[in-house]
Amino acid sequence: MDILDRMDANKHLPLASLIIVNLIPLFGVFFWDWDVGSLVVLYWSENLIIGAFTLGKMIAASPLGGVFSGAFFLIHYGGFCAVHGIFVLTLTTDMEPDILAGDHWPFFLIFVQMLVGVVQQVLAQAPAEWLLGFAALTISHAISLLVNYIGKGEYKEQTVRSLMTAPYKRIVVLHVAILFGGFGIMALGSPLPLLVLLVGLKIVLDMWLHKQEHQKQEHPPAS
Repeated sequence: MDILDRMDANKHLPLASLIIVNLIPLFGVFFWDWDVGSLVVLYWSENLIIGAFTLGKMIAASPLGGVFSGAFFLIHYGGFCAVHGIFVLTLTTDMEPDILAGDHWPFFLIFVQMLVGVVQQVLAQAPAEWLLGFAALTISHAISLLVNYIGKGEYKEQTVRSLMTAPYKRIVVLHVAILFGGFGIMALGSPLPLLVLLVGLKIVLDMWLHKQEHQKQEHPPAS
């Protein structure tokens, strides 16, 4: 009974942590002089966290099949995030990505090399406050993993295939909205109220995506 009580008490913890962590960019806007580029690059970096957790889930779900599917996921998702990152850096910041300097990695690993190059460019210019936001996002996803995926037994309902496709749905919904919002703000000169509105949009979308992702486990269909 104690275990059930603790699980019930913790059921809102992932959503609460999600909201709290998403408030950190507000500090960036008000106190650290973050502009729209800083916000959008931070939101892009969350894709890396999701990809890393997804890869771990795939291997845990099927140690053998997960390794082979994980290799494909690393190349495909990594390339997807790399191109997305180049697009974000080029259009919302002063960075000019030079991600394929030197020898190219063999075959399809060039997509992973592209992702590594984008991450290196971001980290080279990221202030300490930005890294704080990234670390907080990582902790938030770790809490969701422990409470929802492990604690609530969501892993029992997931397959390697479903795990592999899930991150793409989130990227399309969340980042299309954020990028359109970010471009609109850039066109207007990044006024403070619109930067705050962009953070609010991210929080609302994250809450909606969180509900969509976990409502099946919270409300299983009646047999």
